[in-house]
Amino acid sequence: MRKFITPLLVVAALPALAQSQALSGRIMGTDGGPVPGVTVVERGTTNGVSSDADGVFRLAVQPNSTLVISAVGYTTQTVAIGGRSSLSVTLATTTTDLNEAVVVGYGTQTKADLTGSVTQLTNKDVGNQPVQSFEQSIQGKAAGVFIETGSGKLGQGIRVRVRGVSSISGGTQPLYVVDGVPVVADNLSSTTAATNPIADINPTDIESITILKDASASAIYGSRATNGVVLITTKRGKAGATRFNVGVQAGWSEPTHKREFLNSQEYVTLITEALKNNPNPLINSDAAIATRLRGYAGGVDPLTYDTNWQDQVLQKAGFQQYDLNASGGNDKTRFYLSGQYSNQKGIIVSNQYERMAARFNLDHQATERLSFGINLTATRSVNDRVPNDNAFSTPMQIVALSPITPLIDPRSNQVSGALDPATGLPNTGFPFYYNPLLSIQGGSYVATVYRLLGNVYAQLNLGKGLLFRSELGTDVLNQNEEQYLSRVTSRNTGNTNGFGQNTNQTNAKVVVNNYLSYKNVFADNHSLELTLGTSYENARISGNSVTGTQFPSDSYRTLDASAQITAGSSFTTSNALVSYFARGSYAFAGKYLVGASARLDGSSRFGAGRRYGIFPAGSVGWLLSEEDFLKGNKTLSLLKIRASVGKTGNQNFGNFASRSLFAGTGYVGTPGQRPSQLGNEQLSWESTVQYDAGLEYGLFDNRVSGEVDIYRKNTTGLLLSQPVPGLSGFSTYNNNVGSLRNQGIELTLTTRNFVGDFTWTTSVNASVNRNKILDLAGPDILGSYLNRAQAGQPLGTFIGPEYAGVDPANGNALYYLNRTNTDGTLDRGTTTNINQATNVPIGNPNPTWTGGITNTFSYKGFDLNATLVGVFGNQIYDGGAPFFSVGFNNGFDNQTRDQLNRWQRPGDITNVPKAIYNGGNGTGASSRFVQNGDYGRLRSVVLGYNLPSSLAKRGHLQSARIFVQGYNLLTFTKYTGWDPEVSTDFVTGTANASANNISQGISFYTAPQARTYTLGINLGF
Repeated sequence: MRKFITPLLVVAALPALAQSQALSGRIMGTDGGPVPGVTVVERGTTNGVSSDADGVFRLAVQPNSTLVISAVGYTTQTVAIGGRSSLSVTLATTTTDLNEAVVVGYGTQTKADLTGSVTQLTNKDVGNQPVQSFEQSIQGKAAGVFIETGSGKLGQGIRVRVRGVSSISGGTQPLYVVDGVPVVADNLSSTTAATNPIADINPTDIESITILKDASASAIYGSRATNGVVLITTKRGKAGATRFNVGVQAGWSEPTHKREFLNSQEYVTLITEALKNNPNPLINSDAAIATRLRGYAGGVDPLTYDTNWQDQVLQKAGFQQYDLNASGGNDKTRFYLSGQYSNQKGIIVSNQYERMAARFNLDHQATERLSFGINLTATRSVNDRVPNDNAFSTPMQIVALSPITPLIDPRSNQVSGALDPATGLPNTGFPFYYNPLLSIQGGSYVATVYRLLGNVYAQLNLGKGLLFRSELGTDVLNQNEEQYLSRVTSRNTGNTNGFGQNTNQTNAKVVVNNYLSYKNVFADNHSLELTLGTSYENARISGNSVTGTQFPSDSYRTLDASAQITAGSSFTTSNALVSYFARGSYAFAGKYLVGASARLDGSSRFGAGRRYGIFPAGSVGWLLSEEDFLKGNKTLSLLKIRASVGKTGNQNFGNFASRSLFAGTGYVGTPGQRPSQLGNEQLSWESTVQYDAGLEYGLFDNRVSGEVDIYRKNTTGLLLSQPVPGLSGFSTYNNNVGSLRNQGIELTLTTRNFVGDFTWTTSVNASVNRNKILDLAGPDILGSYLNRAQAGQPLGTFIGPEYAGVDPANGNALYYLNRTNTDGTLDRGTTTNINQATNVPIGNPNPTWTGGITNTFSYKGFDLNATLVGVFGNQIYDGGAPFFSVGFNNGFDNQTRDQLNRWQRPGDITNVPKAIYNGGNGTGASSRFVQNGDYGRLRSVVLGYNLPSSLAKRGHLQSARIFVQGYNLLTFTKYTGWDPEVSTDFVTGTANASANNISQGISFYTAPQARTYTLGINLGF
């Protein structure tokens, strides 16, 4: 019976088996790339699989069945089989953009799988703006990233702070990585005014910028990630016909603001009053006053001239930029080639920045498994620099000159101060200060930079989602600075018959990266990504400097013509970093996420006993909107929570901070050496543990979306100088002591207000950061002016006397005593003696919060983009005010017009003390010169029109766009100085990193930002 029934069962099953068929397919995105991890299910059953790393799936299904194809970040599709054995499906992205590829360290991840805090910006945020460096373009567009352009000088250093300042004596700039190469970002300026090496990167070549902010995202860069990591990806070619793009734009710049100084009549009135209030009869007599004023005016009536000196150094200036690129290729070879010429004149006379840049990117698929390529850029930039803000020769200090002094001295018909009519030699007594126009007339200061940056790579596909990639990169930067000061400048430089200086520095870095990456999907719901690799970097800086005097004439301006070489020096220094890194991420069902990374770094900068350190991080995430109870919800289209914790480091210090060093010395021609630094073999990097929690959301089919992040960064082991007993022969040594903290919240919000023919999108970001020094293990560390590092206060807090206004009885400046009484109460009495006032916190240069708003409108071919940035809660110390805003109490510098509100008679209520020539009344550094630094600025407005493709093709073009742009159009602030976005250069580029970091929020004759207007056209063919 059994033998009879079994064949019957087999026969009965044959029809069912015959109804099943094998099906294979490939899932692609709209960009033509494969989409891994896509769920493919036969509708009405549990029969399904997931696509592999190449987007391929295989499944046995019933004939004429229907597939349901779904993936996080893509619109779900239903596809009828219709008897087919293979098919190709293209998935459209949803508005949540969860499938978007985000560049991370040593690879990419989809936005859906990210568990770290990352901001990615595109070339639309960077290109076609009239700025020298891309950082200026992204200002106000990334939450938690504070960017400050210190002044209107071109090519100068720019401060970038990611989630606050995490070091006192180390570097505080983020790590910049271009196409996998950590680039040279060291300041190579020969003066204390920093230059900006990042300006060598052509913004037009940038495809995307990714900012890694929390430890989960940045810890794979280990000991250099505390200050954040900025990953820059440049443009690449795509398969297809060769496309050419030409861009031309031109315009002009002007100062955003000018200060109001006294005119001739006001100057004569106020200085006469101040001279009369001086008790010295040799100064206050009518005859002495008349003689002095005629001397200021060049021997004529004091009211003969009314010179606006500010207008002589702030000007309208032209801008022009030309871009050309070509890209294309086929399935095997793709290329991108570009060139740029940019020339921008500064709003400060004699300041100019010129850049020529070329890039070549090539990708070649040699075999099915092997590909290789090259990324290479070469730049040449020429910066006609301006002297430091504190130099008498810097143009902005011209405002000190009296308006009654003529621009052209009628006695010599030369710029005032050029020649003494009596001797024919450079003038030593007229005007009363050195005239900076003489340095413009008779001097030059040019920095020329040549840079080669790039890498070559090879990538081997080992199969089943496993790739091996090897990269060899280099960044070579040579900066030459040449300065010449002619005889006409001798009053400022000394009578040396000309002064010449040549400084040259070369910073060369070699980078080798080798790593394996693995991506795969298992058992339908398990997605795994792994990265494992090693990295080696070696950087070498060398330089020399030579100065000479006694030139035969001003026609000879190179040092070979100098009769006397007065100084010469050279140096060489180097460092190396060897690293091992790993990262893993796991996703279950596309909604439960886990990530981990670690980096082991070994740095030559630290002691032999502490040279290696490990920097781990871990993170989790939950994509709630993919849960059954929320999936398809019409209100809540995206909801994701994530959290991370990790450790990063900072090793951006001098190369030999841990070593006991000797220095060469000599005495009357006899060579010798001496100990110069006490070493510490236990010295190591600063460490930061960061905690982050984030929420990502989307509402109403993502018409409203955004993120919220809260974080805390605890930095310990601050590398600081510590006192040692004098018997050692040294006063200090370097040690890891002290701690500080940054904590804050970041908010981003994007709303698609209108969709259709007319679109309007608004993007808002805001961030709050609180910085606090917890421990210094020693005394306060002083910066410039009133800046200080003090435990319990934010870094750079202004500590000094508190100004109490003016005594109505006599016009004297008053200061609060602010001393503690014996009973513990605070004595708020006043004193005229500033030295009796207790130093107290009187301002914070760190913003309480920063943000930006970008509105984008489009209608058919027209588009309008406007960005407004804001910085609030910070204060600014005006270092020049004790000279030009004190009613001649500190000399005869011209004064700002607010000094006309000075005290004049008993009973006057005012904050401006009595004008007493050289009286010192209210001139001491105090809160009198600390102002609110809040500002809002309309950073950019761009109006463009894209010609319809049908019309463009008639002109044999693929695209055509014309646009007008305004940059720094409006500034809203109560700050009375030139510009609230300020950081005077001579205190931020010194060799003393502690002083640079502490000295924030200082203005000292610092030029305002430029307002720029441009007209441009882009053509594609």
